[in-house]
Amino acid sequence: MEQAIFGGGCFWCTEAVFQNLKGVTKVVSGYMGGHKLNPSYEDICKGDTGHAEIIRIEFNPEEISFDDLLLVFFKTHDPTTLNMQGNDVGNQYRSVVFYENQEQKLATENMIDQLEKDMVFERPIVTEVTPVSIFYSAEDYHQDYYNNNANKAYCVHVIQPKLHKFIREFREKLR
Repeated sequence: MEQAIFGGGCFWCTEAVFQNLKGVTKVVSGYMGGHKLNPSYEDICKGDTGHAEIIRIEFNPEEISFDDLLLVFFKTHDPTTLNMQGNDVGNQYRSVVFYENQEQKLATENMIDQLEKDMVFERPIVTEVTPVSIFYSAEDYHQDYYNNNANKAYCVHVIQPKLHKFIREFREKLR
């Protein structure tokens, strides 16, 4: 197994997407990239810890590649907005790939270059590409959030449209 760590706005949204991919065995919501030790969700929401809301994805590279995960990541959030996704604003919602090794770093940089060359987005990609740091698991109530709260307003109005878009575009990669 390998892991990938992505931040693409609210971790409830990104978690819901990646849980549905073949080859993904586990998705954990958490925080990474900041300076405060053992941050809580309340700390993160203040926006001054430097942490991003992220997901840590465990995957089988024989079933899904890191490049495939990157493509899903880039196409299911807006990597051109700095420190925000939709109505979620703050550096905790930034677009970021935390790489574990030089292969992941290079793959991410190559993906960004290709997406920009192909003009997939109207504006430049601002996704940070940075080495992994200490991972802090989010509180239990954040884990598997969409599956446990599908009828809540945020899930219906924000997560479900992202899931529908994801399913249309990546049907062949679904479980």
